[in-house]
Amino acid sequence: MYTVAGTQAESAKASDNSLLVMKFSGLSKMQGGDGDESSDDEDEDEDAEPILEHKSIPLNSTSNRIRAYQIPSQDPSRPPTTLTATMTESKGVLIHDITPHLASFDTPGTIITPQQNKPLCTIRAHKSEGYAVDWSPLHPAGKLLTGDNDGQIFVTTRTDGGGFVTDTRPFQGHTSSVEEIQWSPSEASVFASASSDGTIRVWDVRSKARKPALTMQVSNVDVNVMSWSRQTSHLLASGDDAGVWGVWDLRQWKPSAAGATAAQRPSPIASFNFHKEQITSVEWHPTDDSIVAVSAGDNTVTLWDLAVELDDEESRDTAGVQDVPPQLLFVHYQNMAKEVHWHPQIPGALVATGENFSVFRTISV
Repeated sequence: MYTVAGTQAESAKASDNSLLVMKFSGLSKMQGGDGDESSDDEDEDEDAEPILEHKSIPLNSTSNRIRAYQIPSQDPSRPPTTLTATMTESKGVLIHDITPHLASFDTPGTIITPQQNKPLCTIRAHKSEGYAVDWSPLHPAGKLLTGDNDGQIFVTTRTDGGGFVTDTRPFQGHTSSVEEIQWSPSEASVFASASSDGTIRVWDVRSKARKPALTMQVSNVDVNVMSWSRQTSHLLASGDDAGVWGVWDLRQWKPSAAGATAAQRPSPIASFNFHKEQITSVEWHPTDDSIVAVSAGDNTVTLWDLAVELDDEESRDTAGVQDVPPQLLFVHYQNMAKEVHWHPQIPGALVATGENFSVFRTISV
């Protein structure tokens, strides 16, 4: 399993920061207590120690958020090109090609040169730092959106020659910082943004006015994170600073609803106030549109099954535990939980980041 992550060193040691390219191997079932002895006929791999290998790319700034993207190779004998985009505390957006770093894990003795550690491009359009970044899943060559604390959003396109061009005309509409950006999984020109102004806005990159097509007030506090369902593209999940996360049906959002009163605005089709601190990450399961993973500032990562019906007598039975929604499948405790992501190839496997890395898979998903 391969991952990328950025570091957050103390401000006085900003030069200690790095971009980490990692390979996890030897992942197997963790040993249980004395009552959970492994049987002799179990696969010997169960006893293997997990191995973490990594390559480090020096950075001079804290990483606020990072996203990776693979460009399919035209040559079947060559691996895809893997790019990363890193939103940094120093306002710049760094694009790296980590293809050689990934290949080095399987080729012992490979030396990564200083030139290979340098960014392919540094986007300098932003006048403030930001957290919102997303690669389009529908532009094979590479198309990137980035949003900053001034509420501005820029689009950067990879050219046929492998360079990058940033359109200097920002998308403007948010009245506070852009916290999250997501491209539509089904429409190549559409994206959504979430902001600390409490709104989610839907945009069309073809708009010459650079203004949102839809604006919806979804919270009275900061909207930190958002995830667009890959399976059912009219479903959008969001999480806010009060620990509330919910699911919205975009078919209910109309341009006329932007100025509506709270009573007139569409309501989420599901909403949960289970977490005790801000929501830090939310992500739909890649192949099941009823399963959602959520992380929060209360040091937990939770898994939810939205298919559970509230009027199902069996589902309402929470074994006497109070304040547990029947849709809650699993709680994983992780100190300073920041992000959680589903593995795209291993069904039900997740990676969570925080004070450390957690890789886990539950029997419930």
